[in-house]
Amino acid sequence: CNLIQKNVTFICYMFFTHKAAGQECSGQCSCPSTPPQCPPGVSLVLDGCGCCRVCAKQMGELCTEKDLCDPHKGLYCDFGAPINKRIGVCTAQDGATCVFGGMVYKSGETFQSSCKYQCTCLDGAVGCVPLCSMDVRLPSPDCPMPRRVKVPGKCCEEWECDSPYRHSFMGSALAAYREEDTFGPDPSMMRENCLVQTTEWSACSKTCGLGISTRVTNDNRECRLEKQTRLCMVRPCESQLEQSIRKGKKCIRTPRLSKPMKFEISGCTTTKSYRPKFCGVCLDGRCCTPHRTTTLPMEFKCPDGQVMKKHMMFIKSCACHYNCPGENDIFESMYYKKMMGDMA
Repeated sequence: CNLIQKNVTFICYMFFTHKAAGQECSGQCSCPSTPPQCPPGVSLVLDGCGCCRVCAKQMGELCTEKDLCDPHKGLYCDFGAPINKRIGVCTAQDGATCVFGGMVYKSGETFQSSCKYQCTCLDGAVGCVPLCSMDVRLPSPDCPMPRRVKVPGKCCEEWECDSPYRHSFMGSALAAYREEDTFGPDPSMMRENCLVQTTEWSACSKTCGLGISTRVTNDNRECRLEKQTRLCMVRPCESQLEQSIRKGKKCIRTPRLSKPMKFEISGCTTTKSYRPKFCGVCLDGRCCTPHRTTTLPMEFKCPDGQVMKKHMMFIKSCACHYNCPGENDIFESMYYKKMMGDMA
């Protein structure tokens, strides 16, 4: 609905009021068999009735007590006058603005930095999600030399297969252009009609707090390419690790928490406590990133009683180096050195 013109606003409001009246919470839950696929950057949350998982409403969209605003962007439903408690507009809580590309954005505001990224300002910090596919295509008998190419008139690059007659398969084909280096090929990983390959884990999507790391593998029965994800935390935010650097030293490389902690994601908390290692900080301009890691399964229990299982990166050791991203660089994970891979 267009909320600019008054007449249209009134019609839209009346339509939404009628629609909201039929969507009030009832005693029984009736949810679709599969949760909806939300657009990039939109959170999948439990509706206000505590029944179904829905895509959260975004800044400026109409909301009700059932249709919640995106809590991960600091949005809330502003109902305006106290007598109107049925329909509101998603509004950002007070927070610091963001300056990006010479533009100022309010906290909670979403914008596109380019055709490839959609970004959100949240209390002075900018986070972005890719709009283009980040998949990795490994060499296969029918496509021994996959590579990404620019397509005229399109923003995102697409995969193209080079002719197998121009390159030898076991030579340059296994070094085919891709976003992440692979382990192998290992002769012991050869199967019938399948060369098993697995990429390294990507750098964590966040420099502090809980983020995501990904890799691609065809190590399955069907020899089918699939993306695997795991949670990761390089270090807690606002950890003030500089205070732990010993006198005469310039870095604290791989500190471990003194007390056990629980991880939290979207209101769900791990069922067990952990004492993980984190990457530290330096006083001479170097940054510390994961070097050797392992991946372990974890269980999260949510307020509604639901239990979900996730894989989590645990740090074995970190490396401190000068290959650091620039200040306020939202694409900083691209600069990080690749991890050595799992020790498990």
